[in-house]
Order: sequence, then structure tokens, then C-alpha cells
Amino acid sequence: MRTPHMILLLAAALLWAAGHARAATPEAKLAYQQARDTAAAEYKNARARCDAITGNPKDVCVLEAKAARVRMEEEARAKYEDTLKAYTRARMRIASANYDLDKARCAGLTGNDKDVCQEQAKARLVAAQADAKADQKTIEARNEAREDKLSAAYRVAMEKCDAFAGAAKDQCVSAAKAEFGK
Repeated sequence: MRTPHMILLLAAALLWAAGHARAATPEAKLAYQQARDTAAAEYKNARARCDAITGNPKDVCVLEAKAARVRMEEEARAKYEDTLKAYTRARMRIASANYDLDKARCAGLTGNDKDVCQEQAKARLVAAQADAKADQKTIEARNEAREDKLSAAYRVAMEKCDAFAGAAKDQCVSAAKAEFGK
């Protein structure tokens, strides 16, 4: 169940990187607030269901509810802020919440099974964090490469304009500036 959420966050980050940036509108702020309110209500309901359970299963139940809340809130916040940093931060916090849940699940085990479970939980945390950081660096590198390519193409277009004179040159320069957003 965690994988689709990571794919969703990665896809959202890639959309952002593709230039799908938009300003925080009142509608976006309202959607963010509604998502936070929904997450809080669902957490409260899930937590109430956990009160009927005792022992380690209760701890696991509570942490499942917390992990679900963190996931909903962080995804909404990342979507609202719509920045690469926000998407990466969301993935890191979701990974941390899932790690806490995995540790609680391991607490119910004993002996070598517990040790193996704890190491697997730590490995999943490290992998999720590494993926988030790597994806961020990849997107940043692609954005930088795209900017470098556009800058180089703009310089070429301006150089071509030097072959003209007068109104033709002015028109060529205007066209180049319009094409490259300068």
C-alpha cells in the first residue's frame, strides 16, 4: 500500500518539474485545509477503534492510524506547497511514520525474528529516504540541464540575429526573446 503513495508523490514531483507550477489559490488552500480536517477525523475514528484492543496490537493499531494521518497530511501539504522540497519532505516524513509502525510490529516478536524484523524496518526506512533524496537530485539535475539547454539555444538564436540589420534584426531579436521567454 505504501508503493502507490510513493509513486503518486514521485509523479506529482515530476509534474512540478515539468513546469506545472501554480500559485497557491484560495481553492488550493481550502482543499489543503479540508484534507487536513479529513485526516484528523479519520485518525480520531481509527484511534477510537484501537481503544478496544490491548497490548502490542493496540500499539500497532495506533501507529497505523498515525501513519495514515501523516501520509494524508503530508501529501496534501506537498500538493498545496507544490515545490520539489515539499514533495521530498513529505516522502521523508511518510517514511519515518512507516518506520515507527514497522518498529511497533517488530515489538510483538521475540528472538531472532524480532532482530530480523527490526533490520528489515530500518532497511525500508533507509531505502525510502535514499529514493526520496535521489529523486530530488535527479529532478534538480534535469531542471538545471533544461535551463542550460535553453540558455545555449537562446545564445544561438541571438547570434543568428547578428546576421541581420535594422528592422529585420529587431524582429529577429524580438522573436528569439519571445521564443525563449527572455
